[in-house]
Parts: sequence; C-alpha cells; structure tokens
Amino acid sequence: MLIECELTRIIIDENKESQVIILKEKEGQRAFPIVIGIFEAMAIDRRLKNIPYPRPLTHDLLANVIEGLNSRLERIVITELRDNTFFAKLTLGTAAGTVEIDSRPSDAIALGVRMGAPIFVEDEVLNKVSSP
Repeated sequence: MLIECELTRIIIDENKESQVIILKEKEGQRAFPIVIGIFEAMAIDRRLKNIPYPRPLTHDLLANVIEGLNSRLERIVITELRDNTFFAKLTLGTAAGTVEIDSRPSDAIALGVRMGAPIFVEDEVLNKVSSP
C-alpha cells in the first residue's frame, strides 16, 4: 500500500557532504530521514525558496525533457530500503501509457518539487524507518 508523504524539512550543513531531508506522512504522524548529497539538497532548497538560476540545472533539464516529450511526472514512490539504501521510482504519464523509471530518492524529490508531483512511500518502508 502506498502512503502519501510530504517533504517537511531540509537540514543543510555546508561543512558536510551528507545532508538530510525529512519526509512525513500526510495523514499521520510517521516521519523519517533520508540522507542525500549536498548538490541534491541545494537543488531542492533553491526550488522551494523560488531562487532562480540563470540556466537550467540538471533537475530543471530533466523536467524540461519530460515536458518537451508531452509527458508528466505523476508521482514519486519510495519503493524499498535495502542495505540502508532507499530506492525510488518516477512514474511518468505518457501518450503511450505509464512508465516507471528507477531513481535515487534525492533526484526524484528534486525533480518532484519542480514539477509538483506527490511523494508516496510503500507502507512496508514507512513501517521500517519511521518514528511517530
């Protein structure tokens, strides 16, 4: 079962390589952290704060490609946790149907904040990692 979640916090420490984002279920109290890279954290933070960049960055480019192909990012799904690594999928709606693409959660979320896509987490993953 998929549980809709939202990005509630970004913790950025520019003195460290690893940053943290916090996802929380929309209709409940469970929340959990995901460790991400500094570049992905900065990309997410810039977009949430509406800080423009003069040229498209990587996630902007991917959003432009998806839109240029008349597709849409329908949702992001955090699908599993294996060996302390989260896995995610992008679900794209295309003229030919739905396509799922493997992604790192950090890239998926950075793209999702640009395209307004909802974030879902498999209930099994949420049960493993969440704190109420």
